Amino acid sequence: MHTARFTLDPAFTVGEVNPRLFGSFVEHLGRCVYTGIFEPGHPTADDKGLRQDVLDLVRELGVTAVRYPGGNFVSGYKWEDSVGPSEDRPRRLDLAWHSTESNRFGLSEYIDFLRKIGPQAEPMMAVNLGTRGVAEALELQEYANHPEGTALSDLRVAHGDKDPFGIRLWCLGNEMDGPWQTGHKTAEEYGRVAAETARAMRQIDPRVELVACGSSSQSMPTFAEWEATVLKETYDLVDHISLHAYYWPENGDIDSFLASAVDMESFIDNVVATADHVGARLKSKKRINLSFDEWNVWYLPEWEAHAKTFEQHDWPEAPRLLEDNYSVTDAVVFGSLLIALLRHADRVTVACLAQLVNVIAPIMTEPGGPAWRQTTFFPFAQAAAHGRGRVLDVRVDSPTYETKKYGEADLLHATAVRADDGSVTVFAVNRSRTEALPLDVTLNGLDVTRVVEHSALADADPDARNTLDDPERVAPHRVEGTALKDGRLTAVLEPLSWNVIRLG
Repeated sequence: MHTARFTLDPAFTVGEVNPRLFGSFVEHLGRCVYTGIFEPGHPTADDKGLRQDVLDLVRELGVTAVRYPGGNFVSGYKWEDSVGPSEDRPRRLDLAWHSTESNRFGLSEYIDFLRKIGPQAEPMMAVNLGTRGVAEALELQEYANHPEGTALSDLRVAHGDKDPFGIRLWCLGNEMDGPWQTGHKTAEEYGRVAAETARAMRQIDPRVELVACGSSSQSMPTFAEWEATVLKETYDLVDHISLHAYYWPENGDIDSFLASAVDMESFIDNVVATADHVGARLKSKKRINLSFDEWNVWYLPEWEAHAKTFEQHDWPEAPRLLEDNYSVTDAVVFGSLLIALLRHADRVTVACLAQLVNVIAPIMTEPGGPAWRQTTFFPFAQAAAHGRGRVLDVRVDSPTYETKKYGEADLLHATAVRADDGSVTVFAVNRSRTEALPLDVTLNGLDVTRVVEHSALADADPDARNTLDDPERVAPHRVEGTALKDGRLTAVLEPLSWNVIRLG
């Protein structure tokens, strides 16, 4: 096997990592909320019904911004249903996921959940621009953020929340380009209502940060044209355009699946190009950043097959939906997607792993029982812990392999982050399923002298998983033999592996 190489030099950087890059997503979908983060009566539940075993894992995961309440759910969401005494809240049909929503967990509980995660947890609230519009968005903003002295802010106080929620980051709807979305709109229709909503929300608070809906995937037939049309209406009113992407091994094509980040990086580059083109046409000096506020490995065909089995008259409450159980292979792809986000830290300033608990999630729970880490938990937690600082520009010279979907792809996918204290962390994936990959990194101008740790997530069984019966089957392990000498880092990356090499 040929050696993969790259050079690190602090003179060549991409950009500073925004802490929001390690965001996640809580939607009223399946068991993400109910028996996920919220289960009154669970042995670990606090006095508000939040599972403290889940809170401990969320803190360990290192989550920052948490997007809420959807997702597709938000396009039928009535925020008023989710406030006030829980016993008085109405039960509603959720058209997005063919379920019944009890509203026992609502806006106040969401803010309480974030506060208990810790000060790093920031609210990212979506407003309903599917079945509702400007007026309802303004009412929600006033209820949540105005201190007191108006009907809606005083109503919040009367509901027991004296302090404003301080929501700064807002999503203007969700996936409005998708025909599956309740209230689906054309780009022209959505661009207009998003601009009207943004303008009005800024009248209440000019400091809000707003995310306009971009394409739900790069494969959408309206991709790029959608972004251009929406941004033409909203460019000077919003701060971010959103991207959503999910990956799975289509038709069992594992080699292409392992190269999924090729598509993710292309998606990012194409949206940046489109946004900058609109800015140039408008002669604006402003730069639109990207909010990759849904991303993950998701076995989407399994969901689509399951959705066809729904009985029209059956609207269950918190059913088991989208509870994908992730393998080592999935975790390696997942880590590669994290690398892609970090490699574009100059423009991707918000990212939300979809979702947080039970639903295509790094954390799983059993009602009344334990919570445990999926294989994907580990790459995210390691990146959130060690991927803070400035991303160094990594240009790999790597052996390649052939994929059906993406053509020739590098076996090595890598990035590196330099922390404020000068330490450096290399994140690297070896996409080869059969061969170890030697790595040789030249270090120029970096004040590091030793390998603090090299850990890898890999397994002789690429299908190994963590389950309720065996929750610790897969975990990162220490790699020996990695060396730093005379400005050169040398390592061997195991086949099909996610690697974290910390230098101090």
